[in-house]
Amino acid sequence: MHDYRKLRVWHDAIELAVEVYQLTNAFPASEKFNLISQMNRAAISVGSNIGEGAGRSSNPEFIQFLHYASGSCTELITQLTIAKRLGFTSETGAETVSIRIQSVHRQVISLIQTLRKG
Repeated sequence: MHDYRKLRVWHDAIELAVEVYQLTNAFPASEKFNLISQMNRAAISVGSNIGEGAGRSSNPEFIQFLHYASGSCTELITQLTIAKRLGFTSETGAETVSIRIQSVHRQVISLIQTLRKG
């Protein structure tokens, strides 16, 4: 069992969720149950899966949840791309969130590799 609160990737995933919520807050109200909901849930899923996996009793279980977090990162990049193409966010807003997603995703992959060695 790992203490997720000591993992930088978990803290960065929390910041990612906050940034996504702030970004989607400016989307059209008509997207409330569509893209806004999807993006917010994907962003929450990243940190949630890191936390849940850390609470598991073995590294293989933790790794499985990190794979879920990784999938949520790639899902979020896809949704962000769609939002940008639809004009729901500025280039700057999208780039800021994209950089955060990529950073968290790299950390998740790195943690997976570390746990596999370990």
